[in-house]
Amino acid sequence: MKQFKTITVCCMIVLLAMSLVGCGKKADENKPMDEVQAEAEQMNVDQLRAKAIAYKDAIMAKKADIEKLADKLQDIPLTGAVGEEAQGLRADIDALNQSVSNLKARFNVYYNKLKEMGGDTSGLEL
Repeated sequence: MKQFKTITVCCMIVLLAMSLVGCGKKADENKPMDEVQAEAEQMNVDQLRAKAIAYKDAIMAKKADIEKLADKLQDIPLTGAVGEEAQGLRADIDALNQSVSNLKARFNVYYNKLKEMGGDTSGLEL
């Protein structure tokens, strides 16, 4: 029983460490473009595809958030369309659109390099 607890605790620690450190495949919309381009030049086809997938997933998640906010905005009565809530929603949508734009620019670097190297781009269409 004591061994089971020890193994469980060790597994939890490993999982926590992995979640904090990550796999290095996260999409970073703030990473400077010159760093993204330099990084892409050093990657192999599998690494490029993994990065492109990470960026695509981040873009799709933000687009879903935009749709949710747009739906909320449409639900606001016409009389409230100039109110604080509507303005806040529009500001959030604008921020998300900028974020998507940043992510797309970085996605395109990895995607184009992958394509240039003859890698599999199926399923990466935005």
